[in-house]
Amino acid sequence: MKRRLVLASTSKYRAELLARLGMPFEVRAPRVDETIAPGEPARDAAARLARAKAEAVDETDAVVIGSDQIPSLDGRILRKPGHHGAALEQLEACQGRSVLFYTAVSILDRPSGRRWETVDVTEVEFARLGRAALERYLEIERPYDCAGGFKAEGLGIALFSAIKSRDPTALIGLPMIFVAASLREAGLDPLALASERGA
Repeated sequence: MKRRLVLASTSKYRAELLARLGMPFEVRAPRVDETIAPGEPARDAAARLARAKAEAVDETDAVVIGSDQIPSLDGRILRKPGHHGAALEQLEACQGRSVLFYTAVSILDRPSGRRWETVDVTEVEFARLGRAALERYLEIERPYDCAGGFKAEGLGIALFSAIKSRDPTALIGLPMIFVAASLREAGLDPLALASERGA
């Protein structure tokens, strides 16, 4: 039975990353309560939500990808700011400090029940910038729907002094090295499918 690939996410950033593999996929909005329990560690919350999103999409013939990203500053969880004031407050708190971004992914092969999961950890070291520079950045890029309040793939890179990561795509929202390897194990090899399309 041929399986479809489904991304359980409404994030345009994750969809853009998955599209890099050149494979056809569908997007479904997972109906998941993303409330984080009091005291729940960022890593655990990201892993739980990624799995919940994959499980929330009931497509019996599909391989479903669920993902979630949660940044943490000294144990304090940073969320998508939603508006300018919250984004500025978060960025000011990060100045000269390191933020850990936990990017979890859960890939569920519905027909077989097999599952591949990981939590990628990216450390972002922020430079020390004044409020005027942060205000300018937010006015230009308006990253209010991004975890942490910046776009690392855009002008947000100017906010950092260093990024330490095993997979540069994880910070954008989906660890594509892991995703590609897991899809290969699931029988959806991106390179094989690409060669078929080119034939």
